[in-house]
Amino acid sequence: MPSLHELVRAHTDLVEDDVSWLQLLMADWQILADLSFADLVLWLPDREGKGYWAGGQMRPTTGPTALVDDVLGTFIPTGRRRMLDEAFATGRLVREGDPEWRDDVPVRVEVIPVRRDGRVIATIARNTNLLGVRTPSRLELSYLQTAAELTQMIAAGHFPLSDQRSDHADSPRVGDGFVRLDPAGRVVYASPNGLSAYRRLGLQGDLAGLLLTELTRDLVPARKRPDEETLSAVLGGRDGRATEVGTDEVTLIVRSIPLRPQGDRSGALLLVRDVTELRRRDRELVTKDVTIREIHHRVKNNLQTVAALLRLQARRTTAEDAKAALEEAVRRVGSIAIVHETLSHAVEETVDFDEIADRLGSMVVDVSGVEVPVRVVREGSFGKLSSEAATPLAMVLTELLQNAVEHGYAGASGPAQGRVVVTARRIVGRLHVVVEDDGRGLPDGFDVDASTQLGLSIVRTLVESELGGVLEIGPGSRGTRVQADVPLD
Repeated sequence: MPSLHELVRAHTDLVEDDVSWLQLLMADWQILADLSFADLVLWLPDREGKGYWAGGQMRPTTGPTALVDDVLGTFIPTGRRRMLDEAFATGRLVREGDPEWRDDVPVRVEVIPVRRDGRVIATIARNTNLLGVRTPSRLELSYLQTAAELTQMIAAGHFPLSDQRSDHADSPRVGDGFVRLDPAGRVVYASPNGLSAYRRLGLQGDLAGLLLTELTRDLVPARKRPDEETLSAVLGGRDGRATEVGTDEVTLIVRSIPLRPQGDRSGALLLVRDVTELRRRDRELVTKDVTIREIHHRVKNNLQTVAALLRLQARRTTAEDAKAALEEAVRRVGSIAIVHETLSHAVEETVDFDEIADRLGSMVVDVSGVEVPVRVVREGSFGKLSSEAATPLAMVLTELLQNAVEHGYAGASGPAQGRVVVTARRIVGRLHVVVEDDGRGLPDGFDVDASTQLGLSIVRTLVESELGGVLEIGPGSRGTRVQADVPLD
């Protein structure tokens, strides 16, 4: 289906500010649909004056739909719907006396002009399925009265409000809890859900007739409510925004929409939602996140302790082979420790592997022991990797860099200075990593399948078994070139 922006660009002369106004309206028009028990369709004027394009559609959650099929993107020529033409021409709300019949369903249609800066930039067709209309209760009458006032505000250009939108994840809806205030901030009517929300705060009795601001001060401790200015503005119905109030056991979000159908404030609509369970889950997620980071921090510390013990043992070992093996173990443990250190600072269980790769390059060069200066250069980006992939890939990169430095530049036959290039690219769901040096190259008769080197065995096992990738080793333009191709999650 086409988006609002696509329809505006393709078929209308509306400017960017007009589109922004319509987007604000559509962010809040679920409220109007629910209060009206009606389907809403936004109609945009064609730039050539030939008709109207359906730029948006919203169904109610409080009643049966009048529009079974989606109409977004459809076109109605001028003259086909008299009420659309009249609402655009006059800028006034247009109602039809007799209902329309659609698939044996009587539908009452009203057209609301959408005004911005004195201009009618669109219309909203409100379609009510009359089969769902029942004998009005006090709740339904309160809904419909509030919907009528919002309708007048749209036609006058006083709605939507830019301060707060209802398309946020935890924003309250009409069905969560509805409270109607008079101009003084006194409760005129509260829906059963709205009343239940305040009773969970500790209210005894009814809300009707009470000043909501004073009641909230009595029920909510000062440390759990907003500042006095926000409390009075929102719960008094004077400011169109949301705030959070509660006790140690209950948390409510209250959103206020001041009602000004004739310009002066006639009261306010308050939407109330109990978000106690959401906030409890938020706290659990924060606690879990902190715990995971602390675990990574402790693992890093333990690995550094192991590396220090291995390093101490290497210093006290006289056999050169044993000392070399211990020093290699120190490097391998250190590479894993770097991953866990990075994860201990990460918000999510992913790491920016570029930082790890750069640190590994510096670590390998610092402890290599070769006499010639060697520089490790990274080209391209690894991007973010999961912790499950980062740890084996860090060990692979450590071994490849160590082999490049140790075997490419050690001894008299090596170059006077060295350069190892690590290239990383993401291509179609896979990560391509190339480590290429300008050293001595592979020895004559080298066979990767017949090699018994421990480091190479570790690399092949990690790349092929742990990461599910492919490893290739061969001559480069000057030295040795190793490529690892692994799938991304």
